[in-house]
Amino acid sequence: MNKNMKHSGKEYTQRVKYNQGFTLIEILVVMVIIGVIAVLGIGNFQSSQLKARDTARKSDLRQITTALEAYYNDYGSYPLDINGEVAGCAGGQACSWGETFTDDNGTVYMVNLPLESRDTSSYYYSSTDGRSFQLYARFENTLDQLVPKNMSDVAQVYSGTDCGALTCNYGVSSSNVNPETGRSLLTE
Repeated sequence: MNKNMKHSGKEYTQRVKYNQGFTLIEILVVMVIIGVIAVLGIGNFQSSQLKARDTARKSDLRQITTALEAYYNDYGSYPLDINGEVAGCAGGQACSWGETFTDDNGTVYMVNLPLESRDTSSYYYSSTDGRSFQLYARFENTLDQLVPKNMSDVAQVYSGTDCGALTCNYGVSSSNVNPETGRSLLTE
């Protein structure tokens, strides 16, 4: 009997020894779970970044609109456009995006017209008669409620606008017109 007890004690010790680690399957399952969580987290992070950049664009457009309204109060008209840029700078020159919006009298309407580091030009300005203006931008998040959509809920763009490498898909304007005035909406 003593022999049997010793033998069963060895088996027990061997079983305990083998059960102290993880199997390859268990490790692979944990790695797959971590991978899925990482992919979901990265997707949410990138979506948040898109929305944050679009929020910054909305803020930029409000600031530009305020500067244009101040210019209108001083001159009784909005500055004309030159190839999508504001033509209200000193000497009637275009104020390039990223430069100061100032007139011949030295009045600064905006210290720096916004310029994104991702594009050479992220905004498009249009005013043909000085009585109204339209201002356009390109939103990265085409699911944004403010991006115009057709009846099939497909995002549309404004014809004849250039927001860097792509056509603009969001617009604001002076209160007497809307962004579609002079720019038709097209499905991309």
